[in-house]
Amino acid sequence: MDLLGIYNYELTVPQAAIDGNGHVNNVDYLRWMLDAATAHADAVGGTGIAEQFGATWFVKSHRIDYLRPAFLDDNLVIQTWVASVSRVRSTRKYRIVRGDEPLVVGETDWVFVDVETGRPRIIPQDVMDCFVVVEA
Repeated sequence: MDLLGIYNYELTVPQAAIDGNGHVNNVDYLRWMLDAATAHADAVGGTGIAEQFGATWFVKSHRIDYLRPAFLDDNLVIQTWVASVSRVRSTRKYRIVRGDEPLVVGETDWVFVDVETGRPRIIPQDVMDCFVVVEA
């Protein structure tokens, strides 16, 4: 983590991410955002604690704004943080940068769900305590 609560996930753009237009396909940005979210949750212990409560996170919605393209072998950083938490939902934000240049910004609305019932459940304080809410 770089700034308090902001997790940095680094990658180099592989050939498999390049589409027919010669730049990164939009689906790959989403995949990397989800990979960064998972890595962040794992790093702070949130995944394991959620599992102890028999729960997991489901995506409700994504919003992504593509500002500039990324290309083969670009070194990218996917920055992610929890922006808000309510009883059963959380919003996570993302910023994908190449150096200081922002390429993509996005957010995901997540719902905390009971694994057995598939229904939303209240987020336990133990899970919330794993994350710093960042208003960035």
